[in-house]
Parts: sequence; structure tokens; C-alpha cells
Amino acid sequence: MSDDVTPPAPLGAEMPTGVRFVGREGPVAANWIGSDHPVDADLDACVACGLCLPHCPTYRLTGDETASPRGRIAAMRAVADGLAEVDDTFSSFMDRCLVCRACEDVCPSHVPFGRMMEAARTEIEPHRAPGARLLRWLGLDVVLPHPAVLRATALVQPLARMLLPRRLRALVPRTAAPLRWLPAERLVPAGTEARGTVAVLAGCVQDRWFHDVNLATVRVLARCGWRVIVPRAQRCCGALHAHNGRMDTARRLARRNASAFAGADHVVVNAAGCGAHMSGYGELAEGTSLPVRDVMAFLFEEGLGSDVRLAGDEETTVAYHDACHALRAQGIEDQPRSLLRAVPGVSVVDIAGGDRCCGAAGLYNVTEAGLSSELRRAKADAIGETGARIVASANPGCTMQLRAGLDELNASVRVVHPIEILDAAIARADAHSAPSVRP
Repeated sequence: MSDDVTPPAPLGAEMPTGVRFVGREGPVAANWIGSDHPVDADLDACVACGLCLPHCPTYRLTGDETASPRGRIAAMRAVADGLAEVDDTFSSFMDRCLVCRACEDVCPSHVPFGRMMEAARTEIEPHRAPGARLLRWLGLDVVLPHPAVLRATALVQPLARMLLPRRLRALVPRTAAPLRWLPAERLVPAGTEARGTVAVLAGCVQDRWFHDVNLATVRVLARCGWRVIVPRAQRCCGALHAHNGRMDTARRLARRNASAFAGADHVVVNAAGCGAHMSGYGELAEGTSLPVRDVMAFLFEEGLGSDVRLAGDEETTVAYHDACHALRAQGIEDQPRSLLRAVPGVSVVDIAGGDRCCGAAGLYNVTEAGLSSELRRAKADAIGETGARIVASANPGCTMQLRAGLDELNASVRVVHPIEILDAAIARADAHSAPSVRP
């Protein structure tokens, strides 16, 4: 090998054009077009060190600086410095982000990248084409926040699903629950020590397309000694709205839910994206903070109760999928695994590269189909390599993405919520311990 060959630069060592560290050379006129834009303090927190790059899924796929957190922050700074506009190029950089927040985990400066991306997309929204704005308005402002409209949508789903393109049809669950309701209250069973009251978020997509997960959540909480209430005045949590530039709607929903759950000791949530978003209500709108707890973390930390037993059915291997907004935003990793391992016969295995996003990311698997499909295929391949026949997924978007990916591989793998595994184990134990009744 020749001595004059220059070795490649370490990953992340080359700075994108125009990057600065902290502060401006002089006063500038920012080119933001609204009030919900990334703020200078957040932009200046990034020192462009590049440690985030190897952990960013879109950078790993493309090798493109503009598809990295550092590159996106550089684009935001350019707009803040008056050097660039909120235009189609800026939109393309922001839209390719999954907002998985893997970069936040490794950032030594604790840059709040998720918050910055939500603000940047709020700036983009008025710039989108009229047709795109109309579709987002219909889905995010008309359907999701209004339970009656959402139920009507679920009612026509079987027909509507047939009319969708094949790619979208693969993502939509085959069945829904348009006419089923959660009980407004579920009391602690007789003979079980009462431990307090919890309020449960029903959710929008979760309750219509994963209603059985909500029922399992209510049953487990009640069996573990918690009186469960499901406030009728609650609405969609607003996570999809905040992630997709509809910040005014997200604030309105936060205020509505803060009122609906007012006075609750614990607001228990079984969808990772909803829980992460609701945990940050206080930053979104004044007076909206709620005591939000993820259901699996709550049960692990509070304990199942002295009289609750778990019974297995057969030797089962469960692959656990870490939803980004559970792992990254809420720090939930060991709690659900520990509960599942407590079920006799259940072995929990990790998925190779399990901390990488599956590509669902809210609406990402619809708006950025190419990159999403690559991530989905990689995740499905990794699940197949575990040999598990069950995957535990605690987020509805991830569940739909994983099912579509596994179907593409013709893999006989069920995707379930971990609370459903726990619910079945408690039911089996209770059935075994119930006294026999003579005819």
C-alpha cells in the first residue's frame, strides 16, 4: 500500500458546510414564518460533534449529512440566521427524520432534538401543497380528535381497506372495534386488596383498532388492586398532531385531556407514543401536566399485588420490541421484560439492533415509504432470526409496522402487546386456583 494514501476520516468528523458552534457573528433577521419555530437556545446547544450520526437510522441508510441530526440542525440554523428559507429543500430534510430520538440518548450536550423537530415541522406545515394540507387536516383535525367520526371511520374500514394501495393495505389492521366501549369504571374484584384509583387513556387508534389491548389493560389493573376509571371526556392524546406540524390542535387536545384527567392519581397509558407525548404536556401548554405512567412500568414499579399469581401455558419464546418512545423518551427497557420473565415458561429474547427504529414513526411509513420499508424489512429479518413465535410490542404504530414486515416474509409470528401476555397469565392462574364447583 502506498504511504501517501489518506485514510478515511472517522464517521462524523467532517462538518457540513456552514456549520457554526455557538453564537452569531452579528444581528440577523431570521426567516421563520411563525411563532412555533426552533428557538436559538436549543439550536446553540448543538456543538456539531457528530456523535449522533452512527445512531441515526436515516443517516445509516443514506450516508447523507442532510439526513442526520447534525445536518438538520445546520439547516435550522441557516433559517434562523437568515441564510435559508423554509422551502421545499428544508422540508425534505425535516420530513426524512423519524423523530426516533436515538440521537438524544448519546448527545453529550443534551440537545432536545425531538422538540426542535416538532417546531421545525410546524414551520413547514403552511408551506405544504394544498392537497397535502387537506389530507392532514382531515386525518389529524377532523377524524382523530372526534370519537364519533373515528367510530364511523372504523365502521367503513373493511370496505375502505380494500380500496387502498397494496402498501397501505398491508399496514391497516384487518378488523376494528367501531361499536365497542370500554367500561367507564372497573372495580377491584372481591377479595382483592384495593390499592387506589387509576385513570386509563383509551386513545384513538389504540381503542378502535386495538380495543382488546385496552380491555386487557383494564382487567390487569383491576385484578392488581386498582379501581379503574376511563373518563368519557378524554380525546386523542395529540402526539401525531405535534409530530406533524399541527401544534395548535395538539395544544387544544392537551387542554381537553388535562381537564378530563384532572385529579387522577395516575394516568396509565399503554401506547408508548401517547405516553411519551402526554408526559410532556406541561411544555406544550401551561397547566396541562399530568401524572402519566406507562402501564408496564407502572405494574413493575408498584408490584402486581400480594395475591396475584402468574401461570404459563407452554414453553414460549417472546421477542421484545423496544418502541422508540418507550426506550428513548421514557427510559422503559427492563420493566416489561422483567414482568414477562416472571410468567412461567416464558423466555424473553432481545432483537438484534433492537434499539433501532422499525420505521413506523407515526405517519412516516405513509409519507416516507421507501426509507420506512427498508427499516421495516431489517426489523422483520432480525425478529425472524430470534426464532420467536411471539413479538411483544407496546405501541400501535410499531405493531402495524411489524405485522406488515413479518407478513412480507410469510413468517408465522404473532405481534401482541405485553399486557396481553400478562393478562392471559393472570387469567390462567386464577382459573387454576378457583375452587371446583360440584353439580
